[in-house]
Amino acid sequence: MISVEKLKVEFNATALFEDVSYVINKKDRIALVGKNGAGKSTMLKILAGLQIPTSGTVAIPKDMSIGYLPQVMHLTDNRTVMEEAELAFEEIFRLQKELEQINAELAIRTDYDSEAYSKLIERFAHANDRFLLMGGTNFHAETERTLMGLGFVRDDFNRPTGEFSGGWRMRIELAKLLLRRPDVLLLDEPTNHLDIESIQWLENFLATRANAVVLVSHDRAFLNNVTTRTIEISVGRIYDYKVKYDEFVALRRERRQQQQRAYENQQKQIEDTEAFIERFRYKATKAVQVQSRIKQLEKIERIEVDEEDNSALRLKFVCTGRSGNYPLICEEVRKAYGEHVIFHHVDFTIHRGEKVAFVGKNGEGKSTLVKCVMGEITDYTGKLTVGHNVRMGYFAQNQAQQLDETLTVFDTIDRVAVGDIRTQIRNILGAFMFGGEASDKKVRVLSGGERTRLAMIKLLLEPVNFLILDEPTNHLDMRSKDILKEAIRDFDGTVIVVSHDRDFLNGLVTKVYEFGGGRVKEHLGGIYEFLQKKQIEHLDELTTEQASVKADTNASVPAPSDSKLSYEEQKEQSRKLKKLERRVADCEAEISELDTAVAILEARMATPEGAADTLLYERHAKLKQQLGKVMDDWEEATTLLEELGEKEIFNSK
Repeated sequence: MISVEKLKVEFNATALFEDVSYVINKKDRIALVGKNGAGKSTMLKILAGLQIPTSGTVAIPKDMSIGYLPQVMHLTDNRTVMEEAELAFEEIFRLQKELEQINAELAIRTDYDSEAYSKLIERFAHANDRFLLMGGTNFHAETERTLMGLGFVRDDFNRPTGEFSGGWRMRIELAKLLLRRPDVLLLDEPTNHLDIESIQWLENFLATRANAVVLVSHDRAFLNNVTTRTIEISVGRIYDYKVKYDEFVALRRERRQQQQRAYENQQKQIEDTEAFIERFRYKATKAVQVQSRIKQLEKIERIEVDEEDNSALRLKFVCTGRSGNYPLICEEVRKAYGEHVIFHHVDFTIHRGEKVAFVGKNGEGKSTLVKCVMGEITDYTGKLTVGHNVRMGYFAQNQAQQLDETLTVFDTIDRVAVGDIRTQIRNILGAFMFGGEASDKKVRVLSGGERTRLAMIKLLLEPVNFLILDEPTNHLDMRSKDILKEAIRDFDGTVIVVSHDRDFLNGLVTKVYEFGGGRVKEHLGGIYEFLQKKQIEHLDELTTEQASVKADTNASVPAPSDSKLSYEEQKEQSRKLKKLERRVADCEAEISELDTAVAILEARMATPEGAADTLLYERHAKLKQQLGKVMDDWEEATTLLEELGEKEIFNSK
């Protein structure tokens, strides 16, 4: 599909990478990995045609479509969420308009035997085939499924995009990209603004429904669940592994060990050669041998070892003092903005030394509750008790904005480090990608991601016994995340982590608090035990729903309960009602389109030429079969709609 040949990219006469060649095949699932600054995002921009390499070629077939999602983009604000997402179907809209124009022309023409009429029929058939193939009759439903998979609710569809934060607007762009179904998807950190449920939905979409995918991500679980091939950019070269990320890590470790041995052998050879040259440089009898060794030395292709592995670095953050047995107690806590209730009846107790996770969809109140605990929000009801001798350290998503911009990176950390840890400041900074000259940069010149990493180091060196971390991993690469995770795991105090990174939470937390529907539900066990339990619950719901869909349509409607439905049950029933109404409308639209197509084919089959055309009869049979299936779907949906409508009427009384 895409062929990359001898690619080279230079910045300020320094090669980022060179002599890079590889091929992206149909249905490839490629993880593009490497340390920060290795050139991953640059590689995606080159593949997307947004950046020109210094030399080399990228061969892309003319009819190939490429979709690219950058980390940052500028979005318009003059459309609703649904209108913006449906821009993905511009080709469907064009075909729909063309079909309407042809239908209008066919309705007024009577020259059925003319060549022009036959060509118009053929044009309609070709356009209609493309329209149906591209999902022209169900793109509304597909758009809704995709938006909801990425975390939106139906009430969001008609809201202007300008009302949403940058992270939510990025989800809209991702939805448009997925709906276009390009031949190659290029995704740069697509999970940064997604919650766990949305990430799992995206994983399933990319693994089962996308074409070729090339993605950059620091989410190890996401890479393992989506990709089957790993391309690493390291020391200006690439290494191509036909395995998923975890297997790549093991193979890379072996490769680096081989490189190290080869490097050491070469260094020994170079030292011996240089010693010989130095020893016999001025001896006339050895002049020929010396010149031969000098030429030999010049021809040696120096072996480079991949970037230094920091896996041996371990940070131990000492817990300061001992807090009370119960660092945090929530009793009947409720928070609302006007009539919109964020959460209510929140009751739980966190014990000293526990490490717990707050998870749930964005907007369900995780950060809001954290701000209540920190005293940033005070207009809640209920009781929030912070235990005896608790010293809190809080990492918020805007933590980086509170750094002193006049200090250097090193000075920022030097001011909070105490004890033996001060001797390791340079190592700590290097582990978090502030090695060498980067440690002498002023905070004011750092990027947003660099500031976030610096704020995280600063927090973890402060003397506390209760850490609250709100999305701490968004700007950390895998090595930095591993070091942070190990430091938190060894921390003797209490920890709350708000995160969507399953791999980071795995083995770190022993309790999960799920935020959703205005409630906070406690789950004992780790993150994967929680997710497994949630999947079982979802399967139970699915089984119940399928049973109701497949029920005998001639059976009597079950008698409603004597008591009215709760507010949540009414909302769910209303949601199902709207879903069935859309299903009926979609079926009716498709039936109308198919009826028109069948009528046109039958008109052609009635002519002498059409009567002898076997392809017409085959197409007619397929359309009739498709029409019959849609009619069955319409009948089933209509019956269910009537049954649910009767329940709705009862519960409104």
